[in-house]
Amino acid sequence: MKGTVRMTGMSAVKVTEAVERVGEEETVEKKKRSETAGAATEEEKAYIHWLYQAAGFGSRRFLRSLLSFGTPREIYRMTVSGALAGKVSERYAKKVAQMSEFTRGYDVPGVYGRMRERGIFLVTENEPQFPERLSRIPDKPYVLYCAGKLPQEGKKAVALIGARDCTSYGRYMAEQFGAAFARAGVQVISGMARGIDGVGQSAALQEGGYSLGVLGCGVDFCYPRENRELYERLIGDGGVCSEYPPGTEPRALLFPPRNRIISGFCDAVLVVEARERSGTLITVDMALEQGRDVYALPGRATDPLSGGCNRLIRQGAGLVSSPEELLRELLEESPGNGGGRKKETQGSLVFLEGLAGELLSVLDFNPLPAQELQRRYEEAYKRPIALPVLFKELLELCACGHAGQVGGGYFMRVMKT
Repeated sequence: MKGTVRMTGMSAVKVTEAVERVGEEETVEKKKRSETAGAATEEEKAYIHWLYQAAGFGSRRFLRSLLSFGTPREIYRMTVSGALAGKVSERYAKKVAQMSEFTRGYDVPGVYGRMRERGIFLVTENEPQFPERLSRIPDKPYVLYCAGKLPQEGKKAVALIGARDCTSYGRYMAEQFGAAFARAGVQVISGMARGIDGVGQSAALQEGGYSLGVLGCGVDFCYPRENRELYERLIGDGGVCSEYPPGTEPRALLFPPRNRIISGFCDAVLVVEARERSGTLITVDMALEQGRDVYALPGRATDPLSGGCNRLIRQGAGLVSSPEELLRELLEESPGNGGGRKKETQGSLVFLEGLAGELLSVLDFNPLPAQELQRRYEEAYKRPIALPVLFKELLELCACGHAGQVGGGYFMRVMKT
């Protein structure tokens, strides 16, 4: 059951109503966007950038109230002259005082110009360049700061998300899905976090596809730092974006709100690995509110990092075990696709013949002792294998890059890239 997973008190009725409401509002939103068509000038955007910082990007109600008084340029003039204080209610008096303090000495064109020189641009909610999918979500961002490119409107997009401290199996599957999406022309959206997010995005870029990183800080910050290579590749071959102005350092409270943007960019959300209590499930909740389809990769009942995925499946999320399954649902629904598109989704899956292939089939992505592998092999193939022969074959698999040796007598399957 897609788009109706019941999570954290949300009823199926509420989700259905939300989906219907989005459909009804879509026509109105498109009409409004066409009426306001025409990108804001760079000069106007300089004042929008000032206002967004001066008002505080977390004070959306205050920001909306200010915009009822005029354009950002007019609000700037009222702030400088002191006239703004006489227009707002008493509840906003302190905020106006803070705006005045922030604006003292602020060089509107200079600050904006330096931001643009760094390759950062902003798109406002009323511009035709603002992403169509994002324009239809509840609590859409007022502006987006971007570096690189935004997703293409006419292409499918999937949020590929999961645990930061993922298993080798989770990394392998994230790589397979990310690469397969790229080859099928599906855009990969995620949060550039370590673990599942970063692995899936890196795989998509490696295959020549597009990926967008939605950040919980300014786009001029690489967070986490260990994903610097991915960050630079996204800016060069994909994109990064944020609703937070440049200079905003990463803080824990900024990450949950950005998850609504990750799911908002997408047609569907795929959870590869997640614990029962996981920040990943915040994105799932937001995806459901937005009427997006939710899929999950099943895992072993004893694996803590599969607990969240297994629970999502029990509650109605789509179960997928291969990229082809999700691509079939995603792409065959596209108009004009005709169901005849060949999907190459096997990626770097390895198929070996003979004893090597048989041993590869019993290896796990978690390290196992040689004695356990011997037992698994004999149980699966109904014939004995001597430990010296087993060790010899396992070491050859390690030499070829199909297996890894851990702690002397432990072996595991590894990603073959």
